[in-house]
Amino acid sequence: MSTSLSDVAPSSTEFLAAVAARQLAGKRRVFAGVGLPTLAVDLARRTLDPDVELVYESGICGAQPEGLAEGIADSVLVSGAAAVLSMPALFSYVLQRGHVDVGFLGAAQIDRWGSLNTSFIGDWDRPTVRLPGAGGAAEIMPNAGECIVVLRRHDPGALPAELDFCTSPSPVRAHEEDPRMVPPGHGVSTVITPMAVLRRPEKLGELEISEVHPGLTVDDVRAATGWEIAVAEDVRETARPTVEEVRLLREEIDTVRLYLR
Repeated sequence: MSTSLSDVAPSSTEFLAAVAARQLAGKRRVFAGVGLPTLAVDLARRTLDPDVELVYESGICGAQPEGLAEGIADSVLVSGAAAVLSMPALFSYVLQRGHVDVGFLGAAQIDRWGSLNTSFIGDWDRPTVRLPGAGGAAEIMPNAGECIVVLRRHDPGALPAELDFCTSPSPVRAHEEDPRMVPPGHGVSTVITPMAVLRRPEKLGELEISEVHPGLTVDDVRAATGWEIAVAEDVRETARPTVEEVRLLREEIDTVRLYLR
């Protein structure tokens, strides 16, 4: 694959999808949602490992889609899949048994510990925005080996000091509620935003700045974060997507611009 670098903006879907795809190096089974995770997993299969297994919340395991899925129950996911399970079977026998390496999650808000809000923004009684809710994220968070979150915004509203509502608690929050409770999964390990890559090295630790996107500084990222975010000792600049990665996303993966913006 060509190693020439693209000049797409760090806020672009192509940039975010390429950075997200790289996180799947060495991973086997991925619990993916539609949207940007779909792009990232498809790109990873074409550039890193064609044997990455896709699992979808609708019960589809080992998906081999020939086209871009428009939803988790799209028929394109069923054709060629290794198995189609009931949702109870998927969550109990596949996810809760520890057979998922990575869960790809989205969120409206994430806090320093990696807890997610996908329920509402604003006051409980009079929310400003109502969101879709948990879906399977509350189960994926504690049971997948690790979780990757991709945010399309990086500001104090998306990364606040305190969530408006905690939909999917991190292992830290679960442990605080009951010290005997330490979920098997790591929780959120990586957060990819239009400004940076944040990582949470310790299972009961907090997020820190690991990579800063081209054209930005650590101070820029800290100023756009709602808490005094920690900084890793070896912060580096995020590697740009290659020209070939961008071409694959535009010309082979999402030719109709369903998810690319």
